[in-house]
Amino acid sequence: MRKEVLVTGGAGFIGANFIQYLLDHTSYHIMNIDSLTHSANPEALIEFSRSPFYRFFQVDLRNQDQLNEIFDRQYDAIIHFAALTDVNEKKHSSIDFYDVNVMGTLNLLEKVRQGYARKFVYVSTGKVYGGLEDIERPSKEDAVIQPNNRYVESKVSGEMIVRSFINAFQVPAIITRCSNNYGPYQQKEKLIPTAILNALDDKPIPVYGDGQHVRDWVFVKDHCRAIHTVLEHGKFGEVYNISGGRERSTLNVVKLILDYMNKSHHLIRHVADREEGGRRYALNWEKVNFTLGWKPETSFYNGLIETIEWYTSKQLQQT
Repeated sequence: MRKEVLVTGGAGFIGANFIQYLLDHTSYHIMNIDSLTHSANPEALIEFSRSPFYRFFQVDLRNQDQLNEIFDRQYDAIIHFAALTDVNEKKHSSIDFYDVNVMGTLNLLEKVRQGYARKFVYVSTGKVYGGLEDIERPSKEDAVIQPNNRYVESKVSGEMIVRSFINAFQVPAIITRCSNNYGPYQQKEKLIPTAILNALDDKPIPVYGDGQHVRDWVFVKDHCRAIHTVLEHGKFGEVYNISGGRERSTLNVVKLILDYMNKSHHLIRHVADREEGGRRYALNWEKVNFTLGWKPETSFYNGLIETIEWYTSKQLQQT
């Protein structure tokens, strides 16, 4: 029998790419639920709907009646991407983050505890470790948790609930933490899409502060392959870092984009820095490599080229 999986937040950036990965590489039956916020990708939903193995329902994870309609069967697995993110953090109250990211997770775990799913994968963020100094090694799974904004705090709280259900009810759950993703379907407000789209129109590209904030980048398709690996072979109760091992400064990323697009560096505009905290984030991905055999396969530059070409193609289609 085909596996039936429930993907939450499958209209978002990483969730949409994960569904595309499953459609391309597996025969899973996929149930996608999403509340369709500003970060949703309607175009992806249209593309997915062509598959006979795919279904979509608009669901708010805080709404028990809507959840009860979806949980009319047992799923082989739930892959939980859905979250209110930090894209426009100042527009939301702390209650918003906890209401969606914590209570939504709790409601799903209750369904797992009741036997509606055989496995639960909670997709968290590497930012739970906080920032690193230049000389520090990338964070391992046992590093101290040091969230530095409300979004990350809410993701940590979600992790703690997952752990409590593992310990109290033996819920078959796994936690993943990823570094910065890039690739198709990412929100336009993020660094790489903004740089590409502004460069296409010869508009200034805002770079925060001195542009020396360093992030560890992973191509979203590599991330999706890692989640699938964890889903199939990961050990219940474990945490797995997923990273590209590609540390780059903001300024370096923007210059690479401009160089490939044959655009002038004069488009770069330094703007006031954000109060986000953390000049550098980086994850150690040895555990998922040694125990499950996963490793990033896409070089940063090749992934960046694919991303540039994707956004360029979409932009041309709209003109």
